[in-house]
Amino acid sequence: MGIIKVENIRVYAHHGCLKEETIIGSAYKVDVRVKANLKNSSKSDKLKDTVDYVFLNNVVKEEMAKPCKLLETVAQRILDRFFSEDKMITKAMVSVSKLNPPIGGDVEMVTIQLSQSRKHLARKK
Repeated sequence: MGIIKVENIRVYAHHGCLKEETIIGSAYKVDVRVKANLKNSSKSDKLKDTVDYVFLNNVVKEEMAKPCKLLETVAQRILDRFFSEDKMITKAMVSVSKLNPPIGGDVEMVTIQLSQSRKHLARKK
């Protein structure tokens, strides 16, 4: 088993419960961590035998581009795509941070973190 991390993915997006947030938008930071069997890729040296971090980055950018009210919603969409589009992923964690949130205080960021495993998905069905 191994871990692949894509950290500090910076995007500008239009999420939030306030109308102004969805119009103006703001800066976000997304961190991704996935577990997968990396034994084959460590020996074969072939991209097809691993989880492509370009794929992970692209999913984040595509899902962050679709406005929603809650960070939890966009994080879950990212997880759903990871598991439906890459069968090698056994567990994933996504953190979405809104930088300089409009909450009436000197706050650097707010962050939500969701994690999910393929086993959990099998039990839901």
